Amino acid sequence: MVEYYAHSKTGNSDKFTWQLLEKHLRQTAELAREFATPCNARDWAYLAGLLHDLGKYTDEFQAYLCRSNGLDDFEYDSHNGRRINHSSAGTAYAEELLNRGDQPFGRNLAYVIAGHHAGLPNYYSCDGGGMALPRRLDEGKAHLCRIRERFKALIPVHHQLTQLPSNIRINNFHLWVRMLFSCLVDADYLDTEKFVNPEMSQYRNHYTSLERLKRALDEYMTSMISVCDKTPLNKARNEILEACRKAALCEPGLFSLTVPTGYGKTLSSITFALDHATYYKKKRIIYVIPFTSIIEQTAATLINIFGPDNVIEHHSNLNPDRETQRMRLASENWDAPIIVTTNVQFFESLYAARPSRCRKLHNIADSVVILDEAQLVPPNLLSPCVAVINELSSNYGVTILLSTATQPALPKLHQPREIAPKSHDYYRFHQRTDILFPQDLQARITWKQIARDLRKHKKVLCVVNSRRDCYDLYRLMPEGTIHLSALMCGEHRSSIIKTIKKRLMEKGILRVISTQLIEAGVDIDFPVVYRALAGLDSIVQAAGRCNREGMLPMGKVVVFVPPKPAPLGLLHKGENTTRELYSISGFDPQSPDLYKRYFELFYSKVTDTGEEFLKKLIPSDPKLLDVAFRTAGDEFRMIENQNARPVIVRYGENGRLINKLQKHGPDRHLLRAIQRYTVNISLYCAEKMEREGLIAEIWPGFYAQSQFNIYSEETGLEVFRGNFPIDDLIGI
Repeated sequence: MVEYYAHSKTGNSDKFTWQLLEKHLRQTAELAREFATPCNARDWAYLAGLLHDLGKYTDEFQAYLCRSNGLDDFEYDSHNGRRINHSSAGTAYAEELLNRGDQPFGRNLAYVIAGHHAGLPNYYSCDGGGMALPRRLDEGKAHLCRIRERFKALIPVHHQLTQLPSNIRINNFHLWVRMLFSCLVDADYLDTEKFVNPEMSQYRNHYTSLERLKRALDEYMTSMISVCDKTPLNKARNEILEACRKAALCEPGLFSLTVPTGYGKTLSSITFALDHATYYKKKRIIYVIPFTSIIEQTAATLINIFGPDNVIEHHSNLNPDRETQRMRLASENWDAPIIVTTNVQFFESLYAARPSRCRKLHNIADSVVILDEAQLVPPNLLSPCVAVINELSSNYGVTILLSTATQPALPKLHQPREIAPKSHDYYRFHQRTDILFPQDLQARITWKQIARDLRKHKKVLCVVNSRRDCYDLYRLMPEGTIHLSALMCGEHRSSIIKTIKKRLMEKGILRVISTQLIEAGVDIDFPVVYRALAGLDSIVQAAGRCNREGMLPMGKVVVFVPPKPAPLGLLHKGENTTRELYSISGFDPQSPDLYKRYFELFYSKVTDTGEEFLKKLIPSDPKLLDVAFRTAGDEFRMIENQNARPVIVRYGENGRLINKLQKHGPDRHLLRAIQRYTVNISLYCAEKMEREGLIAEIWPGFYAQSQFNIYSEETGLEVFRGNFPIDDLIGI
């Protein structure tokens, strides 16, 4: 009898190095069913696992396996030498098995099975690549007629999957399909890995339980509180911490924690998350942070408490020298107890179509998600981000905590439960700063005037709206002033922030000119902060870097109107919204009620919040369930980089990385390392620099600094010194 196989260990003809196809299908199905428990899709995921590789029953695929191992393929009567698409047969059989008249109950599995290697397809063809679903179905039908007898004992004849779960409707069908897709893809990867590379498979799943991690956190918090001074600020922090512990016992769902910066939101949030997760048997904690520039600080805090083996960082700025084998594997599917990641990774994965991005989704279900600085969700994607927050908390067992100092009035967001005690106005009773606005928000002042004012202070931070502003003001400042902007690579910025923190602890002069990247979450404490006029949320974030620990009677935040307006776009809208609010009586920058009014007014000025994008994911015909998965996955981008080009700069010892890339080309480890040494500039700027021989394409698609004198230890990539055109919307 001919046997059919799913995988083989290349180069070894021993029978025991071949995985029987039926065994792979059943094991994948069992694993997918387990993953799908919180997604209300156990039976659907099980059937997807059974069907996903039916195409491997073809003689063509079995012959391909033989040839790959140097064996004769005569047994399979196939000599055409090509490998067929082995997912189409299961795609077609799902529809044949489950469709009832004009009810396409098998359509969700068809999408999932068709995409388990190539990515979820569109129903209709598109320019984005990939074969449309109807063509995959036609291809699969042709294969089925030749292999049906080979798998008939594997698949039960009758199924009860004649309707979708009651909570799945036409508008949220797309996310449920992605969750199913995630269950199948991860199960398929893991079962294959266990057979092909059992040594690597053993690195997975050996983590400390959340219960033990909670005990470690409790011990840490008790120890920290015992040595803290009994200041009013620390008393307020303890009140917030206790409120988080109390709220953790409430029913799962959507929560908010709205307290001023510097009130211990990181530790209070993680305490809420762990208490809640252990009480309600959630699977993990996912800490989502808006910027890579601040993610390392949060990760370092959590690693100090829980140990490096239990905290997985998944972001582009991760130093590959810190990435262990276990970290690399866990970042593929987020199966660790604590994940620290970015808005980009989190939200883009939830709208993705490719297996590598979607694989982790089922591990978001039944977890606790902390969205730090929730107000920084891009307004042009506000609708899809809010929609997926609502879906996760309503239908996938996810408890979400929105943690921010300026809680935004997010349109259509389900009402969160506020954790901060209502009996205390922390913004007023524990006020640490005076935020001083000029009388006339139309009257601009020069950089020379600002530089003259900054020189009067020994320790001062000035935050401006663009990289050009940062450069221009820095040039007017005395020697020893620190410049910080996204014209510096990530490794450089990390080094500068460490220097700032160190010098803040010392006597002497410290003046810093920075773009917005220093505002959200960077734990620094200046007695005086100057802030160029911007959105009220940005001004409040800058104020959070002033008198953070309350060591002064009152810190001072000075808002000024810079020589030119903020760059066009969202920054400009924010600046104008602040002006409009300022003209209304009762303007009080210390009042949280003002933030709600600010965001309502700000969002009313945003012409596109992503509603049109969402419409692409709602089937136009319920009988077809026609969804543009691939198109949506390609279009959903938290950071717009169409007009930007990353340039690898020469900083520190990374010349060896540039040489390695130029000689051998990219690999995963090298790309992670190089990411920390890149600066984004506009395409126009990059093309001009290339023409002048300052940068060069060292590998197809990779550009690097070729002249050594264009990257400065003080200001980063010196595009302004060379008078190159640069778009300040590219980065901050």
